[in-house]
Amino acid sequence: MHDCAIPARKDVDLRDISDTIARLSAMRGRPLGSGQSKDDHLSEMTGFGSNPGALRARLYLPENLPKQAALVVVLHGCTQDAAGYDHGSGWSELAAEQGFAVLFPEQQRASNANLCFNWFVPGDISRDSGEALSIRQMIEAAVVTHGLDRKRIFITGLSAGGAMAAAMLATYPEVFAGGAVIAGLAYGSASTIPEAFDRMRGHGGPSKAELQRLLRAASSHNGPWPRISIWQGTADTTVVSANADAVLAQWQGVHGLGEKPTRTEKVDGQTRKVWSDGKGRDVVETYTIAGMGHGTPLKTRGDDGLGKAAPFMLDVGISSTRHIARFWELTKPQARRSAKTEAVSGAALQPFAPKEKPRAVRVDPTPEPANARGAAGGITKVIEDALRAAGLMR
Repeated sequence: MHDCAIPARKDVDLRDISDTIARLSAMRGRPLGSGQSKDDHLSEMTGFGSNPGALRARLYLPENLPKQAALVVVLHGCTQDAAGYDHGSGWSELAAEQGFAVLFPEQQRASNANLCFNWFVPGDISRDSGEALSIRQMIEAAVVTHGLDRKRIFITGLSAGGAMAAAMLATYPEVFAGGAVIAGLAYGSASTIPEAFDRMRGHGGPSKAELQRLLRAASSHNGPWPRISIWQGTADTTVVSANADAVLAQWQGVHGLGEKPTRTEKVDGQTRKVWSDGKGRDVVETYTIAGMGHGTPLKTRGDDGLGKAAPFMLDVGISSTRHIARFWELTKPQARRSAKTEAVSGAALQPFAPKEKPRAVRVDPTPEPANARGAAGGITKVIEDALRAAGLMR
């Protein structure tokens, strides 16, 4: 068993978690589920802003990407990396089939020893600060550079990535049309290491009313809220099911929903509950996966099979990737597309002068071709102006 949402930062005292560290010690040599290099369909994106959270940005663009395509932001779990989570979940595979872009923020070991997003650190989950701002900056750069549809930006993540997805949805609700939290935690449920472990195991935490207050207080948003998909395994002892209940309660509040679902149904043998708003639009759903432990639910076999089983990528006969995309109204029936990648040159996004002080971390950018400087400079100005207009750069 592994605590995949483990909040191990290098600069904090892990006094009470020696048991967890012992379980992790054998795994730290490499990211789990990372796959072989041939399975890495992602390109590097550099120079997307001041990047105060010191995150790496990986991008997948299908061949013949339509104009004004949607964007899905995907956040990996602890001990994973972007390519490994993509290989397991099948997001780039689905993007090639359906014609949308996928952005994979990636944690660096210098910022978190277990490659977890720092979902429990106030400075990393506040609007315009830390890792949250880094992710917002890379979204803006991807949208501006590739002409993506601002009305169709979505975010999902597993475990610590799910908790960070919840943080992004809370701090930048105007950016996202929808989100999905898989084995994750509610926004603001923890702000210290001991609290993080308590919440993961279902101990303590803010009341329902406080969770709803925290979500509303995370931004000044007063428009429509993103639709939310919540996934949880009944046998998950790492991030227990009380956390899915907390995420649900948090979003029921802003959507003005009652506790009783609009309908309950079976999907691929699993229980799905749906809450609709006053206009009859499905705005919140939960999937409860019977007997599943900690990980992302997959269906890898059959005509609609997607992804590959790996640690924390669990083939349980239901594809969370496909069902989440369907809930977001992102997919449509059509012939399967080629899975070829359009290369995204790191030269297209030149580094900006940081206004915040980034954490010390080295990310080697894609080398810039000698003849690319002129064109890149023009793109840089466009992105820089867009970041300033969005308040993401000074």
